[in-house]
Amino acid sequence: MARSKTRDEILTAATRQFAESGYKGTSLQDIAAEVGCSKATLLYHFDSKDAILAELCAPAIAELRDLLDQVAAAPDPDTARKIAVQGFVDLAMRHRREIQVIYGDLPALLLQPALQPVQVLTEQLHATLAGTSGSAQSRLSAKFVLAGLPAVIFACTEFDDETLRAALIATAGRALESLS
Repeated sequence: MARSKTRDEILTAATRQFAESGYKGTSLQDIAAEVGCSKATLLYHFDSKDAILAELCAPAIAELRDLLDQVAAAPDPDTARKIAVQGFVDLAMRHRREIQVIYGDLPALLLQPALQPVQVLTEQLHATLAGTSGSAQSRLSAKFVLAGLPAVIFACTEFDDETLRAALIATAGRALESLS
């Protein structure tokens, strides 16, 4: 049980450190110090900072894949877009810190092996949100939704999650509604 507890504490501390200082700005020693363990103990549980990042992001990446499966099974493009918006809002809210880590150091982190699928998955989600018109407005509206939702989630602390979720879905729907 102690090993699992320490591992969870390392992941919690790493998430907070990465979100506050960035992935590149956080050292293994920073994480170990926050947990109250030695760097050797940290390395017993994770062989590298990349391994910590991989474990932190794995659930969000798996949920993004599941979301895209749901989108692919939708009977029509409008339903697919609705599923994509609601699913992405829910995913972003559930994984606030992890997404904050990824968005904070996006170009560099996409080079990390653990996050290489994120770019492909995000492109698939973007295509669903943009629709089939191929217009500049549709592509930019989809990028706005993908980049803007997580940013708003990080910045909005004055709303409860239910209010925030409803407002984000409505706002994203308005941004995308002219694309139908």
